Amino acid sequence: MSGQEETPGNRLRKELPEELPATPAEETETTEATEESGAPAAEPGLTGRQRLVQGLWPPRVTRAQLIVAVLLFGLGFGLAVQVASNSDSDSALRGARQEDLVRILDELDDRTQRLEDEKQGLEKQRDELENSSDQAEEARKQTVEKERQLGILAGTVAAQGPGITMTIEDNKGTVEADMLLDAIQELRAAGAEAIQVNGVRVVAGTYLSDSGKSVSVDGNKITAPFRFKVIGNPQDLEPALNIPGGVVQTLEKEQATITVERSDKIVVDALRAAKRPDYARSSSQ
Repeated sequence: MSGQEETPGNRLRKELPEELPATPAEETETTEATEESGAPAAEPGLTGRQRLVQGLWPPRVTRAQLIVAVLLFGLGFGLAVQVASNSDSDSALRGARQEDLVRILDELDDRTQRLEDEKQGLEKQRDELENSSDQAEEARKQTVEKERQLGILAGTVAAQGPGITMTIEDNKGTVEADMLLDAIQELRAAGAEAIQVNGVRVVAGTYLSDSGKSVSVDGNKITAPFRFKVIGNPQDLEPALNIPGGVVQTLEKEQATITVERSDKIVVDALRAAKRPDYARSSSQ
């Protein structure tokens, strides 16, 4: 036989069509699957490749994908601008002449030197201000301390410190102003810095006088017992009162009783009003 023998199977394949038409049930299932997936339904009569192209185009983009795409575009654009700017600067320097490069370096050196000089000048001003401030503060402290010392001597400020307390009991009324004045002089000679007698501050111009059976100190009458509060070195003050023929022996001869007590803290709080001199003026004015 010159050709293939025709069998019943070959005849059956020739008679069947290439694609069998879909049954109504299959068409219903295909439509429902398409609706659930959200893809457009394929038009009838299209081949498989045409249906695939129709499902892929146009693309379906979600909102999140769109935002990511915009951000990536912005980032890429910024990087491109920066790279282009750096490339322009580098290309400008690469294309400059040697004389231009030397001039640019000289200008940078001059600017650096000017900034360094300005920095040194500012540091010098800062040091001067700090020194002047320290000197002014030290001068102020010294002035305050000097004022305090002069106030103690003038009796215008209170004072405290180590010293002695001397009490003179005069039951016979034989103690006179000159005896108390001798006691004050002995105490001053022994280094007394502040003295108070019965609430009256003793200063450089203090005077004592007899006033009947009492004694007047700067016009203030005081009576026995006479109580001296003295600030100074106790080891110098007490021996000065007890020297032979001194204040204690003189007062004891007048039948007065003297008691001297040392203390680490004596408070002299009687004050004198500051008196302005009538004629004397500071020579520095």
